[in-house]
Formats: sequence, C-alpha cells, structure tokens
Amino acid sequence: MILTRHIPNALTLCNLVCGCIGILLIRQDITYGAYLVWIACVFDFFDGFAARALNHSSPIGKELDSLADMVSFGVLPSMVMFAAMERINPASPFNYSAFVIAACSALRLAKFNIDENQKDSFVGLPTPASALFITGIVFLGTPFTAITESHYGLTIISIGIAMLMVSPLDLFALKFKNFTWADNKLRFTFVLLSVLLVSWKQAAGIPLAILLYVVLSLGEGILSRR
Repeated sequence: MILTRHIPNALTLCNLVCGCIGILLIRQDITYGAYLVWIACVFDFFDGFAARALNHSSPIGKELDSLADMVSFGVLPSMVMFAAMERINPASPFNYSAFVIAACSALRLAKFNIDENQKDSFVGLPTPASALFITGIVFLGTPFTAITESHYGLTIISIGIAMLMVSPLDLFALKFKNFTWADNKLRFTFVLLSVLLVSWKQAAGIPLAILLYVVLSLGEGILSRR
C-alpha cells in the first residue's frame, strides 16, 4: 500500500512535534516538558518498529529520525534544565551550561549516524535515555533535593550527562533478537528492575532507571573484560 510507506515518517514527525510543543509549554509548567519528552519517546519507539514491520526503512527516514531526536531529546531537555536552573537563580550565567546537553546530543546523533557498529550496543548514552534522565529529575524528591534544588548540582548533572553521551562508554541495547533467558539475562534484569522502580517511585523512578542502565552496562563491561 502506498500510504503505509509514510507511516514511519509520520510517527517520526509526531516525535518532532512533541518536542516543539514541549519547548513552547515549559514556561507554563516545567513538568509539561517532561511529559512531552515521554510521549516523544513512544513515537520514537514506534517509528522504528513500524519501519521494520512494514519493511519501509529508508535513508531519509534515518536522517529525519535524527532531526526529530535533536529537537525532542536534545533541545527540549536543555530547555527543561535551563528552566529548572533559572527557577533557582535567574541571574546566574551557569544557567547556560544546560545547553551543553543540546550540543552533545547533536554530536552523539551525528556519530551514531556514521557508525555502523552500534547495532547490538551503544557507544555513549543514547539521547532518549539522556532526555528521560534530565526531564525525570524534576520529579525527584527527598533525599535528592539537595542536588536537584541546588544550582551547582544541576550544573554538574548537565555537564555530566552531556559527557556521558559523547563518552566511549559501551552500553547494552534493548534489542531482543529472541526472548530466551540465556541470551537476554541483562536485558530482562534491567526491564524487571525498571518496572519495579517506576511502580515504586512513579515518575521519579525514571531517572533512577536510567542510572541503573548505566550501572548495569558498566558492570557488564567489567565482567566481560575479566
């Protein structure tokens, strides 16, 4: 069907529109930015799923996906972080460190597009994971408020998450070639623990799940070297 070939790109554009709306609504309520990032993640998942299911992958779809991700998972999280820092200290020049997230997101996406080896694992933190972490920290309460309500804490988080995106760190991909326990122990463990975290902490569980993802990836790397 000629119409079905446009479904993946239409879903990608929905991702992009979510990013644009999120940027627009941040001034009303910072949590709106988080909600729109989460919705964009859903569209980002289903555009790739639809492309594979309909066998309509294309070079333009790949490029369009990166452009949409740059807005929803690069610019929007930067704006959320900027708004969070501005709320603490409107006059601080350190507020602009939030845009290091956007800069490193662009670099991360560009590197991903030319690297054919990032199929079963990722090099550097993927931009959707970075966006989920950044937008999720606005929901963290005690005992994390000492960091999330500190201007210096948010600056460190901005720079740290940006560096993780462009680091040579190997992280496992959530791609199941089959559903056997032997081949997917790490993935099943992560999914189960993440569901428990989100069930326990609700929205605040999302950034904790991203931290778990990084820790499990580091653990796998150490064990594989041994």
